[in-house]
Amino acid sequence: MNFEHCIRCTICVENCPVLRVNPDFPGPKQAGPDAQRFRSDREKAEDKWVLLCSQCKRCEMACPCGVEPAQIILRAQQRYGLEHPLSPAHLLFANNYYLSTLGSLTAPLANRIAATKVGKKIFSAMGIATYIPFPKFRFRTLRQEKKTRSRRSRKVAFFYGCFINFYRPDIGRKIIQLLKSFKVDVVLPPQWCCGLPALGNGNLALARSFALKNTASLSNYIDAGYDILYSCTSCGLCLLHDYQGILEIPQAKKITENTYDLHEYILRLVDDNYIKPQFQEVPRKLAYHIPCHLRALGIGYPAAKLMSLIPGLTCEILDDTCCGLSGSYGFKKSNESTAIQIGNRAVAVIKKTGAGAIVADCGSCRMQLGGLSGLATLDPAEVISEALGITLEKKRKS
Repeated sequence: MNFEHCIRCTICVENCPVLRVNPDFPGPKQAGPDAQRFRSDREKAEDKWVLLCSQCKRCEMACPCGVEPAQIILRAQQRYGLEHPLSPAHLLFANNYYLSTLGSLTAPLANRIAATKVGKKIFSAMGIATYIPFPKFRFRTLRQEKKTRSRRSRKVAFFYGCFINFYRPDIGRKIIQLLKSFKVDVVLPPQWCCGLPALGNGNLALARSFALKNTASLSNYIDAGYDILYSCTSCGLCLLHDYQGILEIPQAKKITENTYDLHEYILRLVDDNYIKPQFQEVPRKLAYHIPCHLRALGIGYPAAKLMSLIPGLTCEILDDTCCGLSGSYGFKKSNESTAIQIGNRAVAVIKKTGAGAIVADCGSCRMQLGGLSGLATLDPAEVISEALGITLEKKRKS
């Protein structure tokens, strides 16, 4: 780790959304490079406050010296999890992939229970926060989508992630239709959770197990000439950075070199003159919340660039606030107050724009901001699809 390069300038501290609202967290400088200087493998980890870090990565983006405070803290979180019993909420969210699989298989019942007072009391007893509605499971997941192939020159394997698969497969189907309208062959490779929920909840072994399976599957498609696409920025960050970093996955470099954000890829098609999108007018004003993990990817805001081409659409970019949910972080009762305070700061900025709806690449950002603001939320792919007149057949909706 490069904690020795920290010059203690406190820029990371100024950019930490958790520290702004929660005095129990000492901040990324103290929890990261400062504390790392005194951590010893011979002593049991006692710095429980490392669990208060939401892993938004804003500290790393701000650091002028290339220090990675979030990575240092993440490793400390893994060590703390190994040496101390974690809460039921940590254990449940680490296994979110399996729980979501079960939830989808029993979707009508699971959704009904989650919405009842009894269900919420059970969640609360397990340390799970219920201040915003849980997303509804879908019985028909994206994984069940019929597989089709063609002989087009551009072909991609879509890593759709857990949120789209289990909760919003309709967005996944729109993305597939969108790419097909651009004469791109789309396949859905065998895939598992990217591993980020397990990693963020102290189960490094499970995260690595998911990563190894995904790497083996995606590598086969890369070898067959496919580019890998993701639409969830958190999944993308895990695939591109954590697989090579903390998870130390063989062949991870191959994944990194051949994996692209959905909108980044569409812009490449435009730049290569492979497509010339004919956007219809969309007379709307939207607030585009930039997820922290999109900023951390360092690819700019490709969806914003695409939406700027849509006539009649006013899209105000908001990239200075964190939603506060950070995946499963805000769904833990121990972090509920922190998540709400951070989220309300973002909502206050959004409401000042006068926008009628919120756009965000990240599903958890949309859950948090929609739940706290009461505004409708959209994935950028939904806006772009609307501008191109792409709709789903009724039987495809879920």
